[in-house]
Amino acid sequence: MSQSLRERYDERIAGVLSCYDRVVITGTVPVICYAEGMTRFLHARGIRIFDFPHFAQTLRDDVRDRAASLAAEAGVRIEHIARSHIRKEDVVARVLAERGDHPGLVHILSAMEACDSYRPWHDKATGRTFVRPDSGKCLHYYFYFMDAELGLIYLRVPTWVPFRLQFYCNGHGWLARAMAAEGIGYTMADNSFVRIDDWQRAQALADALSPDLLHRILDGYAELCCPVSGVFGQSYHWSLMQVEYATDLAFRSTTTLGPLYEQLIRKTVLSVKAEQVASFLGRHITPQLAQEIGSQFSTRIEGTCVKHRFGKSSIKMYDKAGIVLRIETTTNDVSFFKHHRKVEHRNGPPTRELACVKKSIYSLVDLREILLGCNRRYLAHLSALDDFSAGVRALGRLTRPHTAGGKTVRGINFFAPADKYLLQALQNPRVNIAGVRRADLFADLGETFSPAQLSRQLRRLMDLGVIKRVVGTYRYYLTKAGRAATAAAARLTEAHHHSGFDLMGFFDARSVKS
Repeated sequence: MSQSLRERYDERIAGVLSCYDRVVITGTVPVICYAEGMTRFLHARGIRIFDFPHFAQTLRDDVRDRAASLAAEAGVRIEHIARSHIRKEDVVARVLAERGDHPGLVHILSAMEACDSYRPWHDKATGRTFVRPDSGKCLHYYFYFMDAELGLIYLRVPTWVPFRLQFYCNGHGWLARAMAAEGIGYTMADNSFVRIDDWQRAQALADALSPDLLHRILDGYAELCCPVSGVFGQSYHWSLMQVEYATDLAFRSTTTLGPLYEQLIRKTVLSVKAEQVASFLGRHITPQLAQEIGSQFSTRIEGTCVKHRFGKSSIKMYDKAGIVLRIETTTNDVSFFKHHRKVEHRNGPPTRELACVKKSIYSLVDLREILLGCNRRYLAHLSALDDFSAGVRALGRLTRPHTAGGKTVRGINFFAPADKYLLQALQNPRVNIAGVRRADLFADLGETFSPAQLSRQLRRLMDLGVIKRVVGTYRYYLTKAGRAATAAAARLTEAHHHSGFDLMGFFDARSVKS
């Protein structure tokens, strides 16, 4: 049976950890985050629409004064970044190298950047005066803190209405603090763990990241750095803007990961197709698809990376410090994913159904399992690539007759049209997401099999160990052996097509040796 990467390299892997990595959150004041709401607020306060710029300037001065006050209290200066090529992370890293990682304000950066805004407007046709959406540039402050619980974070604060905030934290930084609090030893390289004394406990801590904790921390920094929410009588609403979830396989030596990583990168670039990218991310490709989908191989300062994109979501593989293999799913729109949840309706009671993930920070709990599932599907694909020899061994077994229930079951002939078409249908990436029913297969194979014949073929594949059926359902999945064998057959038949390789002779020879 085909083994996973974890099983195959078990003695050479120090541990496996799945954890949120980069998390970017936006904060909005609901009552004034859209033009109509801002107009109503101004009317309610008795502020003339064309006095809006003066009103906004007063709040801008409050934010500037708060930034100056925080800088003076912490003994730091506000450093202005005038050139776009200067990386803020590099500036802060130099400061951290001098000050250390004790909690508190680390640095304040300022920069002129694009922002949303409003513009007073009078509509002569209707006689209405209101503010309408506009855009421009304003001064932004980046408040970098070393938080006692989250590690290094920043809060980006614009100096102009509607004061849309941006918050950044890293799940690995939070986990490092949590492990230190419990006395669990670890070693980090960049933002990955190369050593953890108790991997199982570390995983339990990583799974315990609480949206309630995050909400409390967010509210605290918003009140500290942006003293305007009280003016509007509402606290900030926090939404997920970008989320990364990483699964790390920490190897004990670079001599093991190095050759393996080169092999996986090379095979992945050549083998992954659009349908597989969709299946990794739990989606189907439909004729109505209007999102970009594809793969990209890139060389970075840190090393190489292969990235598969589908709209605003992606999954990628790269190595960290030459000793950690990282699989990471990233999304810039969490509503890309769907799950079963309670759905409110304007008319009628709420129902539980399949719906898009909400953008609220409280979706982090459900999103963890969804993104972990993406990483696991990708790892399963890598396992099939890496275990080509196991796939060939499985092919040898499946092509020979088997005995099941006192009857002889004919082996698979990968070149016979009926077997070939059936296995191709089962290899469709959508089967890995939710399985497949006989009716689904019949829609593709109706010209090859009758319903009764298709039922007998499925029974035969179950007896051979190619597929399995989930108890209590009529959905079929490829087994590990089935995935490995069909993947190997696809590669070998492709090689046979291009080079004249005698595949059947190869199987015959293996059967004799067996």
